[in-house]
Amino acid sequence: MSIIPKPVFAVLVAGAMAASLAASLAACASGTTTPSTGSGNPESSASGEITVFAAASLKSTFTQLAKDFEVQHPGSKVTLSFAGSSDLVTQIAQGAPADVFASADTKNMNKLADQDLVDGTATNFATNVLEIAVPPGNPASISSFADLAKPGVKVVTCASQVPCGAATEAVEKAAGTTLSPVSEESSVTDVLGKVTSGEADAGLVYVTDVKSAGDKVKGIPFPESDEAVNTYPIATVGTSKNKELAAAFISNITSEAGKKVLRDAGFGTP
Repeated sequence: MSIIPKPVFAVLVAGAMAASLAASLAACASGTTTPSTGSGNPESSASGEITVFAAASLKSTFTQLAKDFEVQHPGSKVTLSFAGSSDLVTQIAQGAPADVFASADTKNMNKLADQDLVDGTATNFATNVLEIAVPPGNPASISSFADLAKPGVKVVTCASQVPCGAATEAVEKAAGTTLSPVSEESSVTDVLGKVTSGEADAGLVYVTDVKSAGDKVKGIPFPESDEAVNTYPIATVGTSKNKELAAAFISNITSEAGKKVLRDAGFGTP
């Protein structure tokens, strides 16, 4: 039996320890962590197609977020359908093939939950408040909520069953002012359209709608709007055929990156 000299033995032991440490470090770096998409969420293997039903006031932000989601989830496709929240609830209840529902208020989300048409508990992801939209130049000289009730002022609002309409009624009650709209629309984007087309002197829309319209309208904030803050919930529809991808989309909306897109559009945080 040969004996290894102590100096040589020490060198061999040190080399073995170094090799073991290097192997351990390589194993840790070899993929035991999930790569990041840059949005703050881990990449998901979910793929396929989903249809998202969302409140009309979410059109701009959800269009952007859906594009980002498809980039982050190769092989996925998101189809978007926008309308008044109450109309979307009716469509889903009648069997429309939706995977995700994002409402402009909790009342309409609760209608689906009461029919067992959503999975689990909805997640609140944004808030919004009303603002007066007038054409550029403000021809009717609107400066307050009370001005909307002046004789001859053509004001347009949302119908009462739509979240922006329910918010309008809450503001009327708080302000002690009753409006006489020339028309009541089924979505907030329809109200905005009446103003931008010159068919109305003013319309009650969300602050986010005024911001997205740019120089097509002028926004007039009013303090009574604080009496009707709308909270936006989102949930997976119970009849969804791709609940994994639906859940991934909702995670994207509620991520830090999703919240930033919403904040930049003027939405508040619930």
